Formats: sequence, C-alpha cells, structure tokens
Amino acid sequence: MSGVLERTLGILELLARHAHGLELATIADQLNIPRSGAHRLLTDLARCGYVRQVREQGDYVLTTKLVSLGLSYLGHSGIVDIAQPLLDQLAGVSGELVRLSVVDGDRLTWVARAQGARQGLRYDPEMGSDARLSCSASGLAWLSTLSDEQALALVSQQGIGQPTEFGPNAPATVQAVLDGINETRRRGYSVTLETYTPGLNSMAAPVRLRDQAAIGVISIAGPTVRFSEDKMHALAGELIATTEQMAAASGASPFFNMARRSGAQPIYAP
Repeated sequence: MSGVLERTLGILELLARHAHGLELATIADQLNIPRSGAHRLLTDLARCGYVRQVREQGDYVLTTKLVSLGLSYLGHSGIVDIAQPLLDQLAGVSGELVRLSVVDGDRLTWVARAQGARQGLRYDPEMGSDARLSCSASGLAWLSTLSDEQALALVSQQGIGQPTEFGPNAPATVQAVLDGINETRRRGYSVTLETYTPGLNSMAAPVRLRDQAAIGVISIAGPTVRFSEDKMHALAGELIATTEQMAAASGASPFFNMARRSGAQPIYAP
C-alpha cells in the first residue's frame, strides 16, 4: 500500500473492522506498511482525534469522531427523516429487520434500519457496511435495474462473494449471479435463501422513480426458521409499496437528489 492518503484511509478502514483495536505491528503487517511509517500515521490520526490508544503502548482504536461525521452527514442529508417512518411501518408488518441502503457511485451502503422482531431470534447487523452485490438481496435488487454489462462490471470490480465467506448458497459463478439478476427483474424484487449469511433469508426491492436510476434499496431479512420463501413472496406487495413511497418522498433529500443526478440510467426498466 503506497501513498500517505491511501495508507491513512487503509488504517481507518482496518480499525473500523476491529472495534476492540489492533496493535501497531498488526496494523503495519496487515497493510504492508513499515512499522515506523504506520506509527507516524497513527500519531497524526491520534493528534487529529480519529484514533486513540487504549493504554500506554497499547492497541489503537477508532474514536467516535468518524461516527459523528457520518451521523452529521446523514442528518443533514434528510435520508433518515424520510426513511425511518417507512422502515418502521414495514418492520411492524413483517416482524423482521428492514434496512435501507443507498447507491453512492459504484457502492451500495446500508444507512438505516428498523427492527420488527420483538422476541426470539433477531438479525441485527451493524450499519455503514457495503453490500456484497453478488450474494445479497440488496445487491441483486440494485443490479436488476442495470444492464447485464453494467451489473457484471460492478460484480467483477467488487468480486464474487464465495460460499466459504458468505452464505452456503451464495452464487459462486458469473452465470449464477446473472441468473439471480434475471429472476429479480422478472419478479420486481429479489429473494435469497442463505446466500449472504448462514441461517438468514432476505428479500429486497429497488427505490426509484420509473425509468430513472435506482437511488437505493429496501430489504427485509430474518432467520430461515421463520422467514420462509412463502412468507417473503406474501410480503412482496408491502415491500414494493414502501419503495414506491420512498421514491416519491425522496425529492426532499439532497443526497437522493444527488444520487439521482449522478446515477447511470438503467437500460432495463420493468
């Protein structure tokens, strides 16, 4: 990893995946940075308030400064104000976890959620991560709004999520991913059975005005023991209605307007 900026961002991204912190040697080794260079960058990040040491000569951890920046941005973007009531309503109807992901260039990032499960098993992942497009219901829903060429270019850039890393039914070939995209186009929503996480089923539909690029995706996910394929198909109408309401209200969010202006126009329009 070369370049001060690239190395600095690499440290932040690495620490974001390790909430309990990492020691200097581990950070340097994982990012292929000389330890002296890693120490200088960590010192600068600590001086600016982005990292701190748990104790003298101890592990480095992220502070909440990055979190506050992200929350401030989302707050000013209007995304959460628009999305939360709709997500809460869908979570109440489905009894499962509902999430909104937004399209940002070539990435699909989960930014808001509502938990409908009140007891028993609950799926409750962290926000702010990017969806693996090839094997997540959210990813397939977004890819279905693009041409095959655009979709496969994004999958190739990100890489196919293999079953050893994700769910046991994750599509492991380009053709399998393309089959999932085509099936999602046919239905208007995606359905995945243990493709992203073992023991988890999910469904998703894109948020967009007709004939325009998708600006986000709404998904519902729950444990396989209760969130069956039949239940997902039964909820399809509620899910699509929610995405339509979200699309209609999205004009009030600067972020959604920016995404709409910058997004590529899909060749396929169901």
